[in-house]
Amino acid sequence: MLEGLAGKGSHISYKGCLTQIFFLTWVLGAELLLLTAMAYDRYVAICRPLHYSLLMSRPVCVLLAGGVWVISAFSSSVNTSLLVQLHFCGPNQIHHFFCEIPALLLLSCSPTTLNNIMAIIADVYFGVVNFLFTMVSYSFIIASILRIRSAEGKRRAFSTCSAHLMVVTLYYSTIIYTYVQPGSGSSMENSKVAALLYTAVSPTLNPLIYSLRNKDVKVALRKVFPCVC
Repeated sequence: MLEGLAGKGSHISYKGCLTQIFFLTWVLGAELLLLTAMAYDRYVAICRPLHYSLLMSRPVCVLLAGGVWVISAFSSSVNTSLLVQLHFCGPNQIHHFFCEIPALLLLSCSPTTLNNIMAIIADVYFGVVNFLFTMVSYSFIIASILRIRSAEGKRRAFSTCSAHLMVVTLYYSTIIYTYVQPGSGSSMENSKVAALLYTAVSPTLNPLIYSLRNKDVKVALRKVFPCVC
C-alpha cells in the first residue's frame, strides 16, 4: 500500500492485490481479537487482582496470542479463497487507495452473494461479537471502579484501562462502518475515509495513546506544550 501511495505508478497485479487483501484482513482480524484479549486482561487485573497470576499465566497468554493469529488467519484464508473463485471481466480500476474486499467485489462479473455473506459473518464475529465481549468486560470494570471508595483509587484503576478504551472506540467504529455493507457502492467514498482512519490514523495514535501513562512522556509533553499541559 505504501509503495502504491509513494510511487509514481498506481497499478497492482492480480496476485499482488489478493496478497494484500489476505494480509490486510489477517492483521485487522488479529488486532480486533487482540483488543478483546486485552479487555479480558484489564478485567482480571481490576476485578480479580488476587487471581491475576493464575488466570493470566504464561500458558494462558500463549494460548490467547496463538488463538488470535490462528483464528484470524483462518477467516482471512476463507474470504481470500472466495475472491479467487470470482471472475473479473469488466473494469479493472479499484476505487480505493489499496485493495479491500468491498472495493474488489464491485468489480466482479460473477455473483458475489456468498462473498457478501461470508464478509458479513466475519464482520459480525470480529467486529460485533468481540466488541460486545469487550463492552461486557468494561461493564464489570466500571462497576468495580465505582465500588472503590477513594478518589485516588478510582483514578488509578481508570488510568489502567483508559488508553485501551480509547483505541477500542476509534478502531471498532471505523472497522464496523467499513465492512458492514461489503457490496455497497453508495458508501465507498465514506469507506475510504474510514479506511484511512484504521490503516493510518489509528496506528499512528496508538503509540501516543499507550505512552500517555508513562511519566517520562508526560514530563516531555509538559516541556514541549507548557500552555496546554
